[in-house]
Amino acid sequence: MPTANIRTPLKGRFHHDRLAAALAVGLLGLAACTHAGVIVGSAASAGIAASEERGIKGAANDTLIRIEINEAWVKEDFDTFNRLNLQIYEGRVLVSGQVPDQALADKAIQAAWKPKGVREVINEIEILEGGDFKQFANDTLINARLDADLLFDGDVNSINYSTRAVSGTVYLLGVAKDRDELDRVFRVARDIPNVKRVISHVILIDDPRRTAAPGGASESTKPAASR
Repeated sequence: MPTANIRTPLKGRFHHDRLAAALAVGLLGLAACTHAGVIVGSAASAGIAASEERGIKGAANDTLIRIEINEAWVKEDFDTFNRLNLQIYEGRVLVSGQVPDQALADKAIQAAWKPKGVREVINEIEILEGGDFKQFANDTLINARLDADLLFDGDVNSINYSTRAVSGTVYLLGVAKDRDELDRVFRVARDIPNVKRVISHVILIDDPRRTAAPGGASESTKPAASR
């Protein structure tokens, strides 16, 4: 399913990501030790994906896009992988984060266009050095609080949204069932301490971009809405 920045040691972050992946696989392995574990684990994953507006196939396609872009960034430059965030929903790719020069940002965006199934690439990269530890900690708290608040909000179907905080700016991506739900997500995000602004690239359920042919959209640099 649908993943603030700090200049951490590259090897440390890379090994941390590998460890997290290994732990996840290990937990799945434990569940799979029994037939019941396989059934429950598979049913839970499939049930969540099926409940999303993008469905099981859409979720799987977005995961493949994420893997391919991350691999391209790692091959190009570990520092790029360390500085940038990916949000992907129905082939719409939102890239945020901070890099020191335009050339690096351009390479990151070019790589984001390459996977099969990409419909749109939204460039929210800022050209500047990464934030300090305090900012990273604030963004981490914002992300955790926002995820929890949306999850337990009865007026929001949180599984249709991808959120990420970068230097106090919250980026939203996904599909809203209607304008009221999207407004509710805005309010929830704005009420979280240390949030400076909220930028939305969420589209409504009947937006034609949901069925646009992959590769047919141009790069977007302007937010759909900012508050």
